[in-house]
Amino acid sequence: MIDQLTEKDIDVFASDVEKGLSAKPKYLSSKYFYDSTGDDLFREIMKLPEYYLTKCEYEILTTNRQKILGIIKPKDQEFDLIEFGAGDGFKTKVLLKYFLAKEVDFKYMPIDISENALEILRSGLIKTLPDLKYKPLQGEYFSALESLNKIDSCNKVILFLGSNIGNFSWTEANGFLSRLSDLLNNGDKVIIGFDLKKDPEVIRKAYDDSSGVTRAFNLNLLTRINNELDGNFDLTNFKHYATYNPQSGEARSFLVSKKKQDVRIGKLDRSFHFDLWESIYMEVSQKYDVETINELAIGNGFRVLDNLFDCKHYFVNSVWEKE
Repeated sequence: MIDQLTEKDIDVFASDVEKGLSAKPKYLSSKYFYDSTGDDLFREIMKLPEYYLTKCEYEILTTNRQKILGIIKPKDQEFDLIEFGAGDGFKTKVLLKYFLAKEVDFKYMPIDISENALEILRSGLIKTLPDLKYKPLQGEYFSALESLNKIDSCNKVILFLGSNIGNFSWTEANGFLSRLSDLLNNGDKVIIGFDLKKDPEVIRKAYDDSSGVTRAFNLNLLTRINNELDGNFDLTNFKHYATYNPQSGEARSFLVSKKKQDVRIGKLDRSFHFDLWESIYMEVSQKYDVETINELAIGNGFRVLDNLFDCKHYFVNSVWEKE
């Protein structure tokens, strides 16, 4: 299934692209990675030997599913299990299957900006978990949560897995968590996946795999611009470049122009100039330590109930409660 973009969606996409390519230095928003092709490529990335994040988080959820249920389940009450950026639900199904086996009273509500991702998830859940109470919500996280709050008063458990919090700067992460806190009631829970600081080479390789899937994932955003905004990017004129700074904990991805060139975008009725080796900043993936995670929680109205680690301590699922 291909995402059906409205004219408003396309206008917003065009506006964001114009803003990013007009900036100095240039950038593009990583939220536009996820069309149907981007979804497929990211599923490939999660299977790569270099991409440890998915494997580590899967281990955490599998090993700690009983403990997680004991922490998050309100006594004798239904709750909403709301997932931000659900994707295909590969890791989440570990919890869903366990909760159903334990006859827990809950509704699963995945929220994703990608209609294609939600359709893939729905198809899979119908086959594997037909008894699951399931209500998908397509759109931005907070607008969907605000709408839900108006019609549903159940206790809430928010899942924000996969180190998606790492796509924010420190300021953005605090803003995100502050807004989330404002939308939750006291006693609501949050489970957030954080990628931890570790051997810099292990981190860098996770974003620059030997088979080139991450390269294709980044370049696909240029293809989206070509297809949806009438652009004329020549993908062979750009190379993917990934870095990791062990002091700041930032893994960054860029597309770098291999020649002096001009790229026209018909929807915007203008061209953008690239100098030789000029870069487009594509994405950040912030790595954390436990002390900083605790600061984020406390500073935004949460208390940390538990930190659950994989066997290598590469990753942590931090369980918080709104105070």
